[in-house]
Amino acid sequence: MRVGLVSVGDELLAGDTVNTNAAWLGSRLTERGATVERCVVVPDRIETIAEVVTELHDRHDAVLVTGGLGPTHDDLTMDAVARAFDRDLEASDEAIEWLAEHGGYERADLAAGTADLPAGARVLHNEAGVAPGCVVESVYVFPGVPAEMHAMFETVAGEFSGTTTHVEWVHAAEPESALLDRIAAVRERFDVTVGSYPGEHVRLKLQSDDADEASAAAAWLTERVDVAEPADRDGGADDVSGE
Repeated sequence: MRVGLVSVGDELLAGDTVNTNAAWLGSRLTERGATVERCVVVPDRIETIAEVVTELHDRHDAVLVTGGLGPTHDDLTMDAVARAFDRDLEASDEAIEWLAEHGGYERADLAAGTADLPAGARVLHNEAGVAPGCVVESVYVFPGVPAEMHAMFETVAGEFSGTTTHVEWVHAAEPESALLDRIAAVRERFDVTVGSYPGEHVRLKLQSDDADEASAAAAWLTERVDVAEPADRDGGADDVSGE
């Protein structure tokens, strides 16, 4: 399953907010065997959001959009997705009724536009907040607040699948350029892909559809590099800050 990610928000482009949502979704989708092929950050501008959603929808099995939900002046994502599919934006009675039952909100309590969705969209209820998400064809729209997005994604996580890959990490206390011969050799000997991520030391990521192949490749490579001491390792994935 080929997936594209769209992160909406001027604050992401300006660097005011760290885009942890894309990293979290990439990790969760990869765990399920889906392949994330594109990740695009766009401003709070209807035309740009609609254009990118249309482009990714044409080329991927699913598109996940985060951010820009709600009734405030810069919450434009639902308008943009409606435009991408040439649909009207209309109040969702289902979303309003759910908010009344589960959140204690009367219709009159909700700010205008809170439950406006593209016509015919499938509602995704917000169990950690107010503004609902939705699904239009294969485009999934989630809130930008991480806790809300996480909870909403879990309700549809089973809709994303693919071939699960197996990952092993080797931490090398050598310069990346010095490892090129052994990276080439392990790729030649084993059916693995190799990622190389320099930092305090070099993290080598070995990935395969076969768990035994990944494990054997890691063992072979471990014997042939200067392995970083455990205390010097910065983990098997990049650190991300919360929003």
